[in-house]
Amino acid sequence: GYTPEEMLGQSMIELVHPDDRARTLATAAAVMSGTPTPYFENRYLRKDGGTVHIMWTARWSEADGVRIAVARDITARKHAEAMQAALLDISEAAHTTADLLALFRRIHEIIGGLLPAQNCFVALHDPATGMLSFPYFIDAYDRAPAPIPLDAGTLTGEVIRSGEALLLAPDRGMHLPAHVRPIGRPALDWLGVPLVARERVLGALVVQSYTGDVRYRESDKQLLQFVSTQVAAAIERKQNETWLRHIAQHDALTALPNRTLFDDRLQAALLRARHSRELLGLLYLDLDHFKHVNDTWGHAAGDALLQDVARRIRRSVRESDTVGRMGGDEFVVLLAGIKQADHAMVAGEKIRTTLLQPFEAGGQRLSVSASIGVAVFPGHGSEGQHLIREADRAMYDAKKRGGNRCVMATVQAPG
Repeated sequence: GYTPEEMLGQSMIELVHPDDRARTLATAAAVMSGTPTPYFENRYLRKDGGTVHIMWTARWSEADGVRIAVARDITARKHAEAMQAALLDISEAAHTTADLLALFRRIHEIIGGLLPAQNCFVALHDPATGMLSFPYFIDAYDRAPAPIPLDAGTLTGEVIRSGEALLLAPDRGMHLPAHVRPIGRPALDWLGVPLVARERVLGALVVQSYTGDVRYRESDKQLLQFVSTQVAAAIERKQNETWLRHIAQHDALTALPNRTLFDDRLQAALLRARHSRELLGLLYLDLDHFKHVNDTWGHAAGDALLQDVARRIRRSVRESDTVGRMGGDEFVVLLAGIKQADHAMVAGEKIRTTLLQPFEAGGQRLSVSASIGVAVFPGHGSEGQHLIREADRAMYDAKKRGGNRCVMATVQAPG
């Protein structure tokens, strides 16, 4: 990018990429000591800030007192190799990362090996709600924004809505469209590409720069577009894996943990309770006369009622507690880290009174009550299944007493 006149008088080492200067000087010294160097590679910086990859074959001419070298521009080859490696790395990340967040971190690392990506975020679009979320957001100035509507008039939304990449660099004639705005602090350069998998736009991948040290060009846009398909495929795969794990571990009707996941959490909670010598509460809940609801108003109304019951129970306990559905109209609640056994009874009473409020289900106003059995570790059992049995037995005791009550399990006599 320099003219011959601009090159005259410049020290070559000043044109070498800063990260390669020490290695270049060391190799030059080796050549001057008589060690031929047939395939030495380093990088030079163009006038516009771009990087050129050079392969040198050099030797020292003792008679002339100079280094004699032939340079070959291998930028295109290096670019192709880097792109191929990036695609393989993204594909591997889709198979090996534990979850979406780990995948996003790895993708950020890979993208950062291709172009400057200090400020990088991923936006995902949920077609069911029309909302954009920002599950991965690394930025020098802003935190991840709250979910926003796709049609809120943002740059990110424009990329997703149009399915087209967008590069903005105002001082180079690439201006912000009149009807859209950036999210957070305006960037000097803004580059976003859609993430398209099987003709569906999942979201957008965005990099941005706030200083003149990092500028994005059309070649960066093409590069990001090239890898975006593989990125989208990786995200879709991880989303599918997450969904499959969810449906394998959660009740389809209420989205609460099913018996398998609840048992796993119970075992983990028991390990913590034994280690910290804390109490653990377990509630076993069964709706009173639920069969009457199904028989009178139909299964659709019954399903709607169960969904609302699940929501009310979930809102009645702490975020750290686990609510599960065992099947039918039976629910369980795991209360970890309680201070006194009575606290489990208090939680049970709170759920019972919450469920007494009328429900709207299937266009009908319904009322329901619950029988709740309460067991506490370690007093009512030291193993998970033992606790469940004791809470279940206490629940049936509540049923026998007329329902709509909480009953604490009794400590069983040995033998």
